[in-house]
Amino acid sequence: MSCAPGHRISIPALALAAGLLFAVGACDGNRLFNAKQEPDVAAQQIDFEAYQQSWREQRRAALVAPDGWTTLVGLHWITPGAHYVGRNPGNGIQLSMGPAHLGMLDLREGKVRFVPESGGDQSVDGVPVKGSVVLRSDDDPAGPSVLGFDGGRGQATVILRDNRHALRVRHADAPTRKGFGTLEYWPADRDWVISGRFIPHPPGQTIEIANIIGSFDAMPNPGLVEFQRDGVSYRLETIDDGSGGLFLVFADRTNGHGSYGAGRFLDAPMPDADDGVLLDFNRAYSPPCAFSDFATCPLPPPQNRLDLAVTAGEKLYVPPASPR
Repeated sequence: MSCAPGHRISIPALALAAGLLFAVGACDGNRLFNAKQEPDVAAQQIDFEAYQQSWREQRRAALVAPDGWTTLVGLHWITPGAHYVGRNPGNGIQLSMGPAHLGMLDLREGKVRFVPESGGDQSVDGVPVKGSVVLRSDDDPAGPSVLGFDGGRGQATVILRDNRHALRVRHADAPTRKGFGTLEYWPADRDWVISGRFIPHPPGQTIEIANIIGSFDAMPNPGLVEFQRDGVSYRLETIDDGSGGLFLVFADRTNGHGSYGAGRFLDAPMPDADDGVLLDFNRAYSPPCAFSDFATCPLPPPQNRLDLAVTAGEKLYVPPASPR
């Protein structure tokens, strides 16, 4: 599991002791200090704020990485048959960035075949490609094939959504990456680090999750987390996305009023031996759709719409104003 922001980052267990002492840790599980010790209040505050700031820096670094979400420059649905691909307007799939003629995609019997344009620098999974090759889609256990161009600064992958294939295109020189602004957060607040109780569902249960393109996906739903805020109980259904932790997609009263309108994401560790789960809402973050029109984001299920203002975590991203 990667510790880069934007990927799943597990939250280490925190211990509640005198003064609510936090056993925060890095990605390898090492703690910044022992929870059984009782450092002074100032030291606790420095460690807690440094811990949150480190995560925020990792989060931004992943968004603006050469293959981060800010590099998306296109999402092109592929219909059955052959389609030329490239920046030239004469192509059936016209790219906003990249070579005038990249090659041809041919979708037949559920498989997407790529034939490169001669004279280019196209590669598949880092290997120069000269002849026809079948591209894996993102539902393949091995992951999607990465079609590279422009010296590897451009990448395209085939994704499968609602039984439809699409070409997702990234470019390291995307304006959304080059001109990326600042991520804003509510002040880090240890009161938003909440111990919850995991209530398991029967094995194999799934939950229908809608996405922003109007389709639904049945996701593994191992259980829900029940927690309290200001004496009121709340519940959030969880998703097991294979990352080694729990993934939560939730809405709250800040959506459209400080945070991204379509909801936010939260990662949490798997329950401990006593079914305890730690929810650190300081690490609630916006989905990729907050930064790009070319992402296909899950939306909060009805069960996860909280009648609560979660004034913690990432705020709505506002792109910098374009120069006149």
